[in-house]
Amino acid sequence: MVLLLTALLCALVWLVLICFHGRFWQGGPILDPVAIAGDDWPPVCIVVPARDEAGSVQACVASLLEQSYPGPLSLVLVDDNSTDGTGHLARAVPDPLRRLTVVTGGERPSGWSGKLWAVAQGVAEVRRQVPADSGYVFLTDADITHDPAHIATLVAKARTDGLDMVSEMVALNCASVAEQMLVPAFVFFFALLYPFARVNDPGSRVAGAAGGSILIHREALARIGGIESLRGALIDDCTLAMHVKRSGGRLYLGHSRLARSIRPYPHPADIWRMVARTAYVQLRYSPLMLVGTVLGMALVWIAPVLLALFGHGLPRLLGAVAWVVSMASFVPTLRRFRLSPAWALLLPLVAVFYTAATIGSAIDHHRGRGVVWKSRAYREPNGNAPPK
Repeated sequence: MVLLLTALLCALVWLVLICFHGRFWQGGPILDPVAIAGDDWPPVCIVVPARDEAGSVQACVASLLEQSYPGPLSLVLVDDNSTDGTGHLARAVPDPLRRLTVVTGGERPSGWSGKLWAVAQGVAEVRRQVPADSGYVFLTDADITHDPAHIATLVAKARTDGLDMVSEMVALNCASVAEQMLVPAFVFFFALLYPFARVNDPGSRVAGAAGGSILIHREALARIGGIESLRGALIDDCTLAMHVKRSGGRLYLGHSRLARSIRPYPHPADIWRMVARTAYVQLRYSPLMLVGTVLGMALVWIAPVLLALFGHGLPRLLGAVAWVVSMASFVPTLRRFRLSPAWALLLPLVAVFYTAATIGSAIDHHRGRGVVWKSRAYREPNGNAPPK
């Protein structure tokens, strides 16, 4: 009886996910490059926080300075107390149009996350250069490169659809075996948490964003109280999206063909650290939510496999159907990464990996280690975590 109830629940959960969860499994949306025409393009100010990014900062800055954007464009890079010469390397990038300003970051005040303090200093420099709250701020990371048409495409989308914020999940590295096994699932699970169709629906409360590529109207940023309103957030992108949507703003979240991360994750341990950094933050540091998440992951990803392999009769059939549906839902993501659908067979093992990393994140927190990133530790919960 227990096996039958478990199998029925697995099948019901997958029916709801596939049919009533924002089509999270689909392949889009993706913006195509726009044809640049006319001269009525608003100013865009790019802000890049950078801490110890010597390996990627020059490629990032060069790609931003080479944007074909026809309107006023400026770039502010905040060197966040780097020890590897990040600021010096950024200044060395050719800048014939003198678009680049490199700001040496100040000491982080109490209550601020490191990245958001760097972003706040960059936005302050933007206000100094362009005092009026017109045009857009583009937030990106120092390990991302951009095709020349990227910013123009984002601005065109924002203006055409009347959006306050346009965000894209950039293309991630997927070269090593660890990346091929784990990175597509990272994108897949992100879409499961924040279904893009619901994020993009003004009538839905779901708000999400991808921090590597965020274009936000300056009026929308001012309306939520600026970067200061997010200052302690460790999941800064989704927290920003939540504030914008709650203020009445309209969002867009999609995948990008015009921006890509150049940060490699060659080993499983690298991806473990990336996940563990904010997994328990996502659960609001709640042991109860952790238990619920572990049970949910087991029900959705592990139970169907066990029922299909070791069950009998109807439980085995329902488990097999749920397992096949789960693998099929992963195939569009694998295609985006140009990987064989056969990788979907490993999805239960991948789910175990991500669940273990989430548990590890909770253990780190309760042992007093907290969130560690870029040699900084954050041990205290804050009120800016994204909604449940």
